[in-house]
Amino acid sequence: MLAFFGYASLRSPAAYAMQEPAQVELPDTDRDGLSDEVEQALLSQFEPAFWVGKNDCSNLPSEFSRDVKTPTVEREDGTIYGQAFVSGLAKTGSQTVELHYYHLWKTDCGEHGHPLDTEHVAALVRRADDGSAFGHWTAVYWYAAAHENTVCDVSQIARASTVDAVDHGAKVWISPGKHASYLSESFCREGCGADRCEAMVPLKTTKIVNLGEIGHPMNGSLFVSSTAWPLAAKMSSTNFPAETIARLEVMPRNDVALFNAGRHPAQGVIAVSGSTGGAILNSGENTTGAIGVAGDSTGNALEKSYRNTKHALGASVRSVGKALHVTPKSSEKPEE
Repeated sequence: MLAFFGYASLRSPAAYAMQEPAQVELPDTDRDGLSDEVEQALLSQFEPAFWVGKNDCSNLPSEFSRDVKTPTVEREDGTIYGQAFVSGLAKTGSQTVELHYYHLWKTDCGEHGHPLDTEHVAALVRRADDGSAFGHWTAVYWYAAAHENTVCDVSQIARASTVDAVDHGAKVWISPGKHASYLSESFCREGCGADRCEAMVPLKTTKIVNLGEIGHPMNGSLFVSSTAWPLAAKMSSTNFPAETIARLEVMPRNDVALFNAGRHPAQGVIAVSGSTGGAILNSGENTTGAIGVAGDSTGNALEKSYRNTKHALGASVRSVGKALHVTPKSSEKPEE
């Protein structure tokens, strides 16, 4: 498919700036309305500066075999995969694009590990007309996924100015083992308490490979639709929903906010007790609903965790139990 993006086919923002705007038919392999050239230029301009564990048990983000539907590690060499698509948050008279950067790992080798690990960060970037063909692109917001869609979810969102990443990529810390992404090194100790960003070194990214879109993969990325990992779901969702942006905009300008609003009482229990963490974390990973609407088996696991840890946690666990809708049986005496 060809995209009428109004730009000559060039290889970098600097090269674009040397050209006059022209109506040129440019290849749009993934059929999302953005030319391949523009997508690659944006992915390069806003490439994050990743920091990884010096001795990560899964070495480095992996490159996966081309033209193979099953995710197959070719080499662990620091490859980053990208995605660029038109955002629904466009302002009148300006183009807005959402960029995703995926660091894909051979294994999650932290607690409750598993083969293959699909992690990412995202940026929302906007174009201003500066008289050049490419225009002047700046980032407006950044997002970092950390234990996404689990009870330990501490994914963050921030204004680009807050993390000093308006004209270029944000600095991102990747926790060793679990590979959660953080926009601040101090955030690495949040969540359920297992992450530690220690002995970190800058990642030497070997290349950024554009994945394209679901149904129209690019660069031989047939593995994007595999059910072996949740990559397709991450590629099909925005990380900048209007309601989350509205909540961020009323917060202090220097705040890095949790993506999911509200308090997270279960995380305190998990941080204190490894056994409790196992029960709750597994229920969070294996059910798609929130704890409040989880099935009977999840409820039983939480109730058992409550009973097993109430003596260790004392009075504080009772308030956590109430938040999780778990209360002692009537035959049990309250703590003194």
